[in-house]
Amino acid sequence: MSGPSQAALGGLLALAVAIGIGRFVYTPILPPMMAALGLSGTTAGLIASANFLGYLIGALLAALPALPGKRRAWLIGALVLAAVTTGAMGLTVSVPGFLLLRFVGGGASAFVLILASTAVLEALGKAGRPGLAALHFAGVGCGIAVSALLVTGLLKAGQAWPSLWLWSGGLSLLATLGAAALLRPPAEPAPFARGRGASGTGAGLRRLVAAYGLFGFGYIITATFLVAIVRKTPAVSPLEPLIWIVFGVAAAPSVALWNRVAAVVGIPGAFAAACVAEAAGVLASVGWQTEAGVLVAAVLVGGTFMGLTALGLMQARALAVGDPRRALALMTGAFGLGQIVGPSFAGALSDRFGNFTLPSLAAVAALLVAAVLACR
Repeated sequence: MSGPSQAALGGLLALAVAIGIGRFVYTPILPPMMAALGLSGTTAGLIASANFLGYLIGALLAALPALPGKRRAWLIGALVLAAVTTGAMGLTVSVPGFLLLRFVGGGASAFVLILASTAVLEALGKAGRPGLAALHFAGVGCGIAVSALLVTGLLKAGQAWPSLWLWSGGLSLLATLGAAALLRPPAEPAPFARGRGASGTGAGLRRLVAAYGLFGFGYIITATFLVAIVRKTPAVSPLEPLIWIVFGVAAAPSVALWNRVAAVVGIPGAFAAACVAEAAGVLASVGWQTEAGVLVAAVLVGGTFMGLTALGLMQARALAVGDPRRALALMTGAFGLGQIVGPSFAGALSDRFGNFTLPSLAAVAALLVAAVLACR
C-alpha cells in the first residue's frame, strides 16, 4: 500500500471510530434507550448536546499552537478515549453519567477530526494526491453504516440497549488498532504566520465559519432524531431498522460526489448547493412522512452532511496561512456550537408539541442562510 493510500485509509478508520460510531451510534440506540429508561425528548436532546459541547471545547483545545507532547500521542489517546466512552455508555443508567461520557467523547472526537484531518490532508498534499481525501472523509459514513448494521443485528437478536453500546465500543477499539497502525506521526506544526489568514480575521473565513455553524445546527436535528421520528410515525415505522443504514451508505461516497461538483462550480458553489439539498432532506423528514419521503430524507441528509464537512474544512485550509489547525479549529468550534443548540432546542419543542416539525423548519431556514453566506 502506498504512503498516501495508507494515510487515507488510516484516516478513514480514525473518523469511523470518533465520528461515525462515537458520535452517531447514539441515533439508532436512542429509541430503545428512551423506551427502556423513560427518557423525554428534552433529556435525549441534552445528552446529545453534551457530546457537542465536548466537541466544541475539544476543538478549542486542539487549536492551541503550543499543544504539549507529540501530536500522534494526542491522536491515538483521543481515539482510545472515544472508543472507551462509547462502550461505557452501556455501563450506567444515570443521566449525569450519560452527560459526562458524551461530553468527554465529544472532546475526543474533535481532537481526532482536527489532528487526523491535518495529518492526512498534509500527507496527501505533499504526495500530490488530494483526491484521496474522499477516502479519509468516507470514514464517517462507513462508521455509521457498519455500526447501524451492528445495532440492527443486536436488536433482532433481542439484545437490550446496554449491549448495543458495549459492542459499539468494542468495534471502535478494533478499528483504533487499525488506525494506529496505518497513520504516520503527524508533522509537528510550524509557527503560525502573522498574516490575516493565520489570525482568522479574513472576511471570507468569517463568512465561511458562520455558514459552517449554521450548517451544524441545520443538519444535527435530523441526524440525531431521524430514527426516533421514524419510530413515532406509524406509516414509516417498519423502516426503523433500515433508515440509519441508508443514511450511512449515502454518506460514505458523498465527499467524492461533492468534490466533483466543486471541481465544476468551485467550493463555495458546491457548499451552497449541498446546503439546499440538505434543507430539502430535512424538510422531507417531517413534511413527507411516507416510506419514500423518509428514504429521500436519509439519502439527502446522509449524502450531504459529510460533503459539507469536507468542503468547509478544505476551504478553510486553503484560506489559512501557516499551521492550518487554527482555521480547522475555528470551523469545528462554530460547527460544534450549532450542534450544541440543535438537539436541546429540538428535544424541548418535541416535548411541547409532540413532533419535530418546528425545529426541523428552523433547521431548513439555517441551511438556506448558510447557502447564501457561502455564495457571497
